[in-house]
Amino acid sequence: MAVALPVDQKASHRKATFSIALVGNPNAGKTTLFNRLTGLRAKTANFPGTTIEQRIGNIRLGDRWAELIDLPGLYSLNTGNIEERLARDVFLGRNGLGHGASAAIVVIDATNLARNLFLAGEIRELGVPVVIALNMIDIAKRDGLSIDIDALSRELAAPVVPICARTGEGLDALLNKLETLVRSGCSSMPVPDKLAACSNCSGCHRHAARFDWAEGVAETTTRGSAVLSSARTEQLDRIIAHPIAGLFIFAAVMTAMFIALFALAEHPMGWIETGVGWVAEQAAAALPEGDFSSFIVDGVIGGVGGVLVFLPQICILFFLLSILEDTGYLARAALVLDRWMAKVGLPGKAFVPMLSAHACAIPAIMSTRVIEDRRDRLVSILILPLLTCSARLPVYAMVTALLFAGSPVKAGLTFAGAYGLGIVMALVMALIFKKSILPGESRPLILELPGYKLPSLRNALLTMWDRGLIFLKKAGTIILLISIILWAMATYPKMPEGYVEANAPSEVVAELNELAQAAAAAEEAGDLEAAEEFAARADAITSSYAMGYSLAGRIGHAVEPIFHPLGFDWRINVGIMTSFAARETVVSTLAIVYGIGEDGAEDTASLRDTLLAQVKLDGSPMFSFPTCMALLVFYVLAMQCLPTQAITRRETGSWKWPAFQLAYMTLLAYSMALVTYQGLSWLGL
Repeated sequence: MAVALPVDQKASHRKATFSIALVGNPNAGKTTLFNRLTGLRAKTANFPGTTIEQRIGNIRLGDRWAELIDLPGLYSLNTGNIEERLARDVFLGRNGLGHGASAAIVVIDATNLARNLFLAGEIRELGVPVVIALNMIDIAKRDGLSIDIDALSRELAAPVVPICARTGEGLDALLNKLETLVRSGCSSMPVPDKLAACSNCSGCHRHAARFDWAEGVAETTTRGSAVLSSARTEQLDRIIAHPIAGLFIFAAVMTAMFIALFALAEHPMGWIETGVGWVAEQAAAALPEGDFSSFIVDGVIGGVGGVLVFLPQICILFFLLSILEDTGYLARAALVLDRWMAKVGLPGKAFVPMLSAHACAIPAIMSTRVIEDRRDRLVSILILPLLTCSARLPVYAMVTALLFAGSPVKAGLTFAGAYGLGIVMALVMALIFKKSILPGESRPLILELPGYKLPSLRNALLTMWDRGLIFLKKAGTIILLISIILWAMATYPKMPEGYVEANAPSEVVAELNELAQAAAAAEEAGDLEAAEEFAARADAITSSYAMGYSLAGRIGHAVEPIFHPLGFDWRINVGIMTSFAARETVVSTLAIVYGIGEDGAEDTASLRDTLLAQVKLDGSPMFSFPTCMALLVFYVLAMQCLPTQAITRRETGSWKWPAFQLAYMTLLAYSMALVTYQGLSWLGL
C-alpha cells in the first residue's frame, strides 16, 4: 500500500523521480488535501518571476518518490489570467522548475460536480494522466447526494476516488491509485472524443460544448438533490451577507478575532521577551565588556528578539484566518465589504489585511495574497502601513504621558485620534492612488460562495506553521541585518577619552564630577546600591554624548535643519533614524540621548520628568504641546519600519514600490507634522 511517510525534505527532493500537479477549483479542498498528503514535508516559494505562491511537497508511492506541486485555485486553463498561465506552464514544462508535471490530481467538490467538471475536462484534453479526487464526499452524503463513481470514471476516462480531505477518509485509496499510475509509467488513457479539441470551431463554441458536457455528466452520474442544504445556505446568507446586517456581523467577528489574537498572544509574547532578556543577561555576564559584547547583546540578540516577539501574533493571526476561510465565512465577508471599499478604489478582500495591520503590517501585507487583481493588491499594500500597528503604541504612550499624565480621558481620546487619523489617511491615499498612479476601478468581486462547513484544525495548524517559518526566514534575517547596521551606526566612531570634558557645557562637566565623587563616597561607606546608581547616572550622560559623536548622532545633527520646522532637535532626529529598524525603539533611544539610560525608558515617570525638563537654546520647553503633537502625527503616518519595506519588496517583486511607499509616507508624515506644529504654535498652544 502507498503511504505518505515523514522523511527528510532534502533527501526526498533528491529521490523524487517525477512530478504530480495538484489542481482544482477554489474552495474545492485542494490545500487541505495537499497538507494531508505532505504535512510538514513541503516548502513554499514564489513561481519564478512572479509573486504567486507555489508549494511543493513530497509523497512516497511504494518504492518511489513523487514531487507534488500545489497550483493556484482555478476555474479554467484558458481565461488568460496569471494563475491559469502558470498552471499551463507547469503542465508544459515552462514553469522554471526544469521539468513539467508528469501527471495530475484533479480535486473535485462532490457537492458541486457540474462546476468542477469543466476544469477536469480541460485537464483531460491536455492528455495528462489524471486521478480524480472526489472531495467532500461526506457532505454530499449528508445532503442526500449519491454519485456513481464507476460511471463518472468512464466519462472522464480516469480513475475517480471519493475522499474527505478534512478527515483523511479515502486517502489510502487515492495513494494506491497514484502508485498504480506511477508503476504504469504515467501512461495516459485515451481522451474521450467528446472532450477532444476540435479544429473547426471557435473557442467560445468549445467552452459552451464543455459546459454542456459537464452538466450532462453531473446529471447522469448524480442521484438525489441538495435542495435542503441549499435552502439552509440561502437562509444563512440572507443574514450573513446582508448589506447592512452583514457589516455588524463582520464587525463582531473581526472584533472577537482580534480580542482572541491579542489575548492568546499576550503570554507567549511575554515569555519570548523574558527569554530573550534572560539570554541577553547571560551573554552580557559571560562576555567581557566591550564592543563584541555590545554587538552580541544589542545587535544580534536584540535583533532576533525583535523578530521573535511578533511571532505569536503572526502565527495566531494566520491560524484564525485559516479557520474563518475554511468555514466559508471570509468569502461572504468580502462580498459584504466590496461595495463600500470600492468607493475609494479598494477591493472588499482588502478589509481583513487592513484589520490585521493594526497588529503588524508585515503579516497584513503577506495576507494581501488573497487579492487576485494586481492593481487592487498594490493599492492595499501601499496603504496598509498607515494603519496603527502595535509597535507604535509605545510612542503614543510616551506622548500622552508627556501631555496628559493626569487626564486619562484626554489620553484616551488622543489614542483614539491617532488610530482614527491612520484609518482616514489610508482611505484618502487609496482614493488618491485611484485617481493618479493606479487609475481604474477596483476589480469587481466575482466569486463562487462556498458551502458552510466545519474547518480543518490540522489545515489551520499547518498553515500557521508554514507562515511562521516564512516570517522567520524572510523577515527575521532582514530585521537582524538592519539591527546590526543600526547598532554599528549608533556605536561608531567611538568617542575619544576626554571628549565630554572638552566639549560639554561646564555645568555638565561639574555634574559628572559630582556624580563620580558621590559614587566614590558611597562605595567607601559600603552603600554599593547608591554607588551603582550614581555611576549609572554618570554613564547615561556619557552615553548621550557618545551617541551624539557616533554616525547616527552626526546624521541627527546633519538633518536638524530639515526637522527644525517640526520642532525636533538633533536628539529627536536620532530617535527617528534609529526607529527605522522598529518604531518603538525611539523611546529607548530618546532615553539614551537625553541622558537617563536605556533602562530609563521602562520607567515612565523618570522618562517623562527628564523629557519635560529639556529646553531649547531660547529657554522654551523642548517637548512643548506643538512638538509632542507633531511627533505623534509623524509617527502615525511615517513608514519608520524597514522590515515592512523588505516585505513590500518581496510581495511586489520590485524595489520600486517600497521606495515609493517610503517616499510618499515620509512626505505625508512630514507635511502633516509641519502643519500640526506650525498651526498649534501660531495658535499659541
